[in-house]
Amino acid sequence: MSSQPAPVTFEHLLDGLGIGVAEPRLSWRLPDAAVLQDAYELELDRGGVTYRTGRIASSEQVLIPWPGQPLSSRTNVTVRVRVWTEGTVEPSGWSEPSTVEAGLLDGDDWAAVPVGPAWPEDLDSDRRPARVRRDFSLTAPVLRARLYITAHGLYEAEINGRRVGDDTLSPGWTVYGERLRYYTYDVTGHLTQGANTIGAWLGDGWYRGHIGFDGGYRNLYGTDQSLIAQLEVTHTDGTTTVIATDNSWQAATGPILFSGLYEGETFDARLHDPAWSTPAGAIGGDHHSWTAVSTRTRDPRTLIAPKGAPVRCTQEISPTVITDKGDGRYVLDFGQNLVGRLRITVDGPADTTVVLRHAEVLQDGELATRPLRAATSTDTYILDGSGEQSWEPRFTLHGFRYAEVSGWPGDLAPNAVTARVHHTDMTRTGWFECSDPMINRLHENVVWSMRGNFVDIPTDCPQRDERLGWTGDIQVFTPTASFLYDCAGMLDSWLDDVAVEQLPDGTIPWYVPVIPGGPQWTPIKPGAAWGDVSTLTPWVLYQRFGDLELLRRHFPMGRGWVDLMENLAGPSRLWDTGDQLGDWLDPIAPPDDPAGARTDRYLVATAYFAHSARHLQWSARELGYTDLEARYGRLADEVTEAFHARYVQPDGRMTSDAPTAYSVALAFGLITDADRRQIAGDRLAELVLQDDARIATGFVGTPLICDALTDTGHLDTAYRLLTQTECPSWLYTVSMGATTIWERWDSLRPDGTLNPGGMTSFNHYALGAVADWMHRVVAGLELTSPGYRTLRFRPRPGGGITWAKAQHMTPYGLAAISWELTPSGMSVHITVPEGCQGLVELPGRGPLTVGPGRHHLDTRDLGRTAA
Repeated sequence: MSSQPAPVTFEHLLDGLGIGVAEPRLSWRLPDAAVLQDAYELELDRGGVTYRTGRIASSEQVLIPWPGQPLSSRTNVTVRVRVWTEGTVEPSGWSEPSTVEAGLLDGDDWAAVPVGPAWPEDLDSDRRPARVRRDFSLTAPVLRARLYITAHGLYEAEINGRRVGDDTLSPGWTVYGERLRYYTYDVTGHLTQGANTIGAWLGDGWYRGHIGFDGGYRNLYGTDQSLIAQLEVTHTDGTTTVIATDNSWQAATGPILFSGLYEGETFDARLHDPAWSTPAGAIGGDHHSWTAVSTRTRDPRTLIAPKGAPVRCTQEISPTVITDKGDGRYVLDFGQNLVGRLRITVDGPADTTVVLRHAEVLQDGELATRPLRAATSTDTYILDGSGEQSWEPRFTLHGFRYAEVSGWPGDLAPNAVTARVHHTDMTRTGWFECSDPMINRLHENVVWSMRGNFVDIPTDCPQRDERLGWTGDIQVFTPTASFLYDCAGMLDSWLDDVAVEQLPDGTIPWYVPVIPGGPQWTPIKPGAAWGDVSTLTPWVLYQRFGDLELLRRHFPMGRGWVDLMENLAGPSRLWDTGDQLGDWLDPIAPPDDPAGARTDRYLVATAYFAHSARHLQWSARELGYTDLEARYGRLADEVTEAFHARYVQPDGRMTSDAPTAYSVALAFGLITDADRRQIAGDRLAELVLQDDARIATGFVGTPLICDALTDTGHLDTAYRLLTQTECPSWLYTVSMGATTIWERWDSLRPDGTLNPGGMTSFNHYALGAVADWMHRVVAGLELTSPGYRTLRFRPRPGGGITWAKAQHMTPYGLAAISWELTPSGMSVHITVPEGCQGLVELPGRGPLTVGPGRHHLDTRDLGRTAA
């Protein structure tokens, strides 16, 4: 057992290198078996100058304010902490040291300008990507080197023939005109005294590539493909060398003939010189004719450091089945719908062309590519005949379970093709398992859909010509996402872009970053459930991660949204005008009308108006904004009253006698009278059972219905919904072999045919929001105060499930529960994180408070023993 705290972390980052704030907040976890922190002391070592805070009496240990002099650009500080815990006189040992180093915090720190090819290009066609490079000499040994780098487009850097970093699709997708992310790399080991070369592959990416639906668009942010890089070298003699992108760099085309996020990548190995980024690199030859670069402009004040992890390869998967089609084609099944790309290892004659195509499902044994729409998802590799080579694309990703390989020289060996899974490299924090294998598969499907759609931004789908940051999808999924992964930094950054894209009148776009989207989505219009991401997602992130400053920074955005709804509703307090998506993708909605739901879309809009106003009241209370708390509390009360008067009938039934209507009214607290709540809950259960517990809700109702049933005494009906296997249902998709969550309940129909709609994805996380109910109700693990400082363990068995367990790595440490039904009741094992407190509520028993540590409880006698 550890007698010292865990190492200090900074903000929501695992690595403090290149941090973008001058006063990063600090977090740590207590030593094993500690009950509660009484005090702490921090030590900051700044280049050999040590500062200690002295003993600070406080139980706080998450996101503690920076205690010393603010960081300046490039400043490097080593931090340690020790703590005094309840019942101890002496402090713990010091934590292992952690280092934080500021990036470039001021626009004036940047000497680099964007550089790229100067040759003429047809801006309306596919353009061949460029590479840029520069040779330089270092006259003294290297002590330390940092590379600060970004691009108009995408980059992958090399120094002296060695790849820099292991991230993918950097710098990611932000609202580039306002916020362009840069990354910081420690490249000390890449450099040598004497001759050196730095270079970078460039790709169009989201910046100027072909993206969007309805035919898509090019050049949305600019027409140039440019690198912005600043290599800063500190020598052992104290001197420095700065190599920044300027007009001394050179550009040339490379072996990538084409690269598109949707279309895929074509690589001609015959044109590749592996030494291109070394001092010995070949300069001559038609295809390596290096020419002067063109310099562009970029306001350096728009360059920002990352708040979360980059996209990386996180897993490799081999094919489970390889089918030889007998005509030179092989179809590979990887057994899992995933997001990433293929790495091939191949040897064959020069000019051999290997083509890789991708799809999520098969139809009649062939790739079903119709759901991809215009995303051709095809990678091509042309061999140079020099022997065995390994290759994977650089600047594209595909959503697929199946791949077709054609043109392969000889027989395809099972180990010759590997699927490499890519997503934002968040830390996994949540796990769930129970006695029902189908429910376990459903939960795994949720995890895989989150992985596939958290690719720098939270997207709706990863495979077709769309892949946009839809605000409504993440609004309903944030509670699930924040249990499964530490996504605070990533979503905080994305919310910054939501605020940038918010219109002056308060409208929140349907998706962020905003791109043109045809007449339904452009110009931007306010829509309930989607715009409410501005109030609800910051609140959930505050609750899950304990970050009050995150809530504070995004409060103005939420306030603008609620004020807009107030203006739209007017004195009636009913938002009953304008375009609304309502309960999007209700199962009865026709394939060509996803908004055609059984619930009145204005009922949904007014319900969300009340819900967001209430959350703004709660946010104001947490932030100490007393006047605003009162104002938005009154507004929430008024909207609730108006909702009740318009949509709840005297007999307790809703004007829309549909499951989603009852679910939003109950889950949002819009029926306050206890008797009428029960009537509404009873009617909801009746509606569910009338259709034998098949799903009758869309994006709005599905995340809420199980809670609405549970809270009104219909837990058994909620379990009926969860365990139904007939279409439409969660387990229907599992029974059909799904390994991710589908966009439509019947994306694949019972007869094995694809849904005919033009909007049919097999990897959409929104309908997987039920996993949050599974964590809280089936397993019984939920927070009761921000950051899980206090927790409730309240399992509510049902559905024939005989055991369940969940774990979550909270900001304070591991919280866990496992329970099993026994002949005499229930046996439960609980873990409470150090510094936290748990409330245990078992079926048929009164509440019991437990402190940090592991506990075993049995409902026979509630005897408690430390494990």
